[in-house]
Amino acid sequence: MIRRRQLFTAVLLTLFVIPVRAQETASKKDPALAPKADASETVPQSATNDPNYILGPQDVVNVNVWKEPELSRTVPVRPDGKISLPLINDVQASGLTPSQLAAEISQGLKKFEADPEVTVIVTTMKGQRFYVLGEAGHPGAFELLPNMTLLQAISSAGGFTLFAHPKRIYLLRQENGKPVKYPFDYKAVLAGKKPEQNIVLKPGDTIVVP
Repeated sequence: MIRRRQLFTAVLLTLFVIPVRAQETASKKDPALAPKADASETVPQSATNDPNYILGPQDVVNVNVWKEPELSRTVPVRPDGKISLPLINDVQASGLTPSQLAAEISQGLKKFEADPEVTVIVTTMKGQRFYVLGEAGHPGAFELLPNMTLLQAISSAGGFTLFAHPKRIYLLRQENGKPVKYPFDYKAVLAGKKPEQNIVLKPGDTIVVP
């Protein structure tokens, strides 16, 4: 009688334990069969490590309010430069760094929480652009990279056409609501002369190639 019970127990172990071990082995061989992590534990990846990055329209940011998942979300910066969040509605984002935006959101939430902890991560960079017009190889709008100079910007636009006048290039920039013109002698800068003309671009700058 005892041997029959032992045999019956061994059969049960074979039926239940072996399939479990087979599943574990298959998971190791094929990651697709492994248990998936909870989506809520996924940390958004930042699109830039530059703490001085200035947000602009079409950028996408992840706003995380510690221990407040209903207030945390990923939102785009609208064309008017603002984002929409629960409780505080519209918040100005364009023109601010991620840390400055986090401080603005935290200040707005203080009406509802004693000491809100807010972090802002840039998940998509689309707002930083400059423009190239005229006799450039590929005129149009381009993504502005951190610390990009005028010389680098021209290279991104494919150089010049045969009809361009590289010595008469200029940059247009809005300062205090007024357009300001900066001359750029491409050949002189390329030869190591007039390095002061090779300025760092800002969002919205327009390079004109006559």
